[in-house]
Amino acid sequence: MKMKKMILGIVAATAVLTLAACGSDKKAEPNHYVDQIKDKGTLTVALNPEFAPFEFQVIKDGKNTIVGSDIDLANEIGKALGVKVKFQAMDFNNVLASVESGKADIAISGISATPDRQKAYDFSTSYYTAQNVMIVQKSQADAYQNLAAFDGKKVAAQKGTVQENIVKDQVKGANLVSLTKNGQMINELKNGTVSGVVFEEPIAKAYVAANPDLAIVTNIKFDSSKSDSYAIAMPKDSGNLKKEIDKVITQLKADGKIEEFVKTNFELSQAAAK
Repeated sequence: MKMKKMILGIVAATAVLTLAACGSDKKAEPNHYVDQIKDKGTLTVALNPEFAPFEFQVIKDGKNTIVGSDIDLANEIGKALGVKVKFQAMDFNNVLASVESGKADIAISGISATPDRQKAYDFSTSYYTAQNVMIVQKSQADAYQNLAAFDGKKVAAQKGTVQENIVKDQVKGANLVSLTKNGQMINELKNGTVSGVVFEEPIAKAYVAANPDLAIVTNIKFDSSKSDSYAIAMPKDSGNLKKEIDKVITQLKADGKIEEFVKTNFELSQAAAK
């Protein structure tokens, strides 16, 4: 009887290990994520719609609608995969986590493929590169013509972004204020709670165009190695999903479509702000 129980135990343990191995192999298959997306017929995209002209919200046909150049890009990827695209709006610091948890298939929200992030996620080839700039109150612009002018001052950056590190590393005399929402940072700047805000240039231009009392400090140049190259985040070992997405991005860039998307949506964001 003891021998029988022992044999049954070994068989059960072997079965568990076999099933675990099969599950692991399935996830490692190159087409696993592509098949998963095609089977459900939907590509779920996580984003933070506060980055005009890349992703922002407008009223369309009486409904609050997410638009932007990243939206156009995601729709092109959905078209290539033959599926519908579903957008999930959230705070930026939750965007990557939603991919890791499986709530979203990909994340597209002005995301930089930093070395730390690359340990946990796969990233597409970059689809847009932007410099980072400093925004201040227009009436105070003459007082903030270099980074030393921010010594002892508060400078805001969005929580969980590359801009946080830029403030820490390059505006060393300033006190970093990390906030969740871009709109909150703009409000804090306008009411004088913070003296500056660090943004990617296209997003900064959109906010300045919508707020004539703000200005970009053109004399301040951040380290060029800190340029923001945007990429799409996806699960680690995403296999052919990355290949399919890279193929779409490469073609759109070759056709000049990405720049066209950005230009069109910049104009849309300005019209929506009036």
